[in-house]
Amino acid sequence: METAGLSTELGIVVMLAVIAASLWIPYIVGVNMHPQEGVDDFARPPALSGFPDWVHRAHRAHLNLLEQLLPFAILILIVDKLYGYSALTFWTAIAFFWLRIGHGIGMISGIARFPLRPILFTGGWLCCLLMAYAAFTA
Repeated sequence: METAGLSTELGIVVMLAVIAASLWIPYIVGVNMHPQEGVDDFARPPALSGFPDWVHRAHRAHLNLLEQLLPFAILILIVDKLYGYSALTFWTAIAFFWLRIGHGIGMISGIARFPLRPILFTGGWLCCLLMAYAAFTA
């Protein structure tokens, strides 16, 4: 499905890139709500262990999205270059989007505990593998 020249797959990459570019905000809010005594934040970021659990999880949610978004986006760009879009790439991109949204919300809120959080992350990894398959078969 395409709208104004932007495929669903690329649209999802754009939306997730905006989310990744904004996911630092919960962490920074948490850091500023709970300043650490005797720590110069500009010299060296404070240890995460001094913050409430949700601040640490917000930091990890941001890193986890970056860890999966980069390879997924590269694979989408390769599939796009090869004109390899298919039902597989369409549904894989949609699944990846919702897995990453669920992972981020579940991670920061603390709702996604074992085994849900690793299942969500692994689902994102499987989406990367499916997109790589689509690239190789395009």
